[in-house]
Amino acid sequence: MPSFRHFILQQRVLHLYRSAIRASRCIPDPRNRTETLGWFRAEIERNRHLTDTVAIENQLNAASREIRQLFPGTRC
Repeated sequence: MPSFRHFILQQRVLHLYRSAIRASRCIPDPRNRTETLGWFRAEIERNRHLTDTVAIENQLNAASREIRQLFPGTRC
């Protein structure tokens, strides 16, 4: 049974994914936007099996950095 910490991390993953969706609106080409979101979702799915909270936090931090690099200013 997942702990409270797992629940909090799950919410952080969802928040990060929503942020990526919002930030991707700045990509003018619909095909590139779809590919970028598909790649991000695949990364989330690839790490779905993780249960160690430290490993999950490390993946979240890495994904946050990648989003900031891909979309430096979320304003279009």
